[in-house]
Amino acid sequence: MIKTEKYQREFVAFQNELRSFIYRIVTHREEAEDLTQETFIRTFQKLDSFKEKSSFKTWVFSIATNLAKDSLRARTRWGEDWMDRVKDAHVSNKDLMQKKQKIANSPDVKFDMSEHLNYCFNCTSKTLLLTNQICLLLKEVYDFKVSEIMQIVGLSEGKVKHAIANSRKDLVRIFENKCALINKNGTCSQCTGLNNIFNPKQNTQEQANKLKIIKEKRNKNYDQLLDLRLQMVKAIDPLEGDGIDLHNYLLENSPAWVKKHK
Repeated sequence: MIKTEKYQREFVAFQNELRSFIYRIVTHREEAEDLTQETFIRTFQKLDSFKEKSSFKTWVFSIATNLAKDSLRARTRWGEDWMDRVKDAHVSNKDLMQKKQKIANSPDVKFDMSEHLNYCFNCTSKTLLLTNQICLLLKEVYDFKVSEIMQIVGLSEGKVKHAIANSRKDLVRIFENKCALINKNGTCSQCTGLNNIFNPKQNTQEQANKLKIIKEKRNKNYDQLLDLRLQMVKAIDPLEGDGIDLHNYLLENSPAWVKKHK
């Protein structure tokens, strides 16, 4: 009983972190809540099997990772063009645009560029192979060591390091080609466009210039720019913030919109 209570306190201490990790994988708020609860149930049902060969947190994240992977098993991996197709779907469908605008106009929703860059990261990381995405999140966002990630995902050290390196390589390429904030020829300027909608009296460039990633873009070191982006992502809980309702709406519905708008 004493040991159970100890681990329950530990679980509560990192529960928000666990939930945000699950959310970044499944990109659905209610599903993330359900899987967090299911992780708690499974953890304490199986507590006798925890042999303390890893930290309790590492063991719990391994349970959550398996549950999240099972939940996604029948779903399609996101394509790199999905956000463009979502935009096209809204441009061509008045009802979709009006619904998005209604959420945007809610008094509870405010636009913050840092939060939107976090949303953009969540979308973009969904284009990675699932195992690669999970390894990247664990290492770069949730500060797990490679040895701990090996225990969570059940892969060798070489495969974990390879997954992280490949993820970084893919993200650098995608952001370099698409993000207009760091590349004037980038094809995506959604964050500045949304800022103009939400904050019409605010100078968009002034808000963008406050971000360290913008200040450093002149260096053209896209690996360093990715690190700055990851630092920003690490500091944001994707389930908290003024823009969560809009971002969650977009993340939850994007697969259906893409399927309809081929």
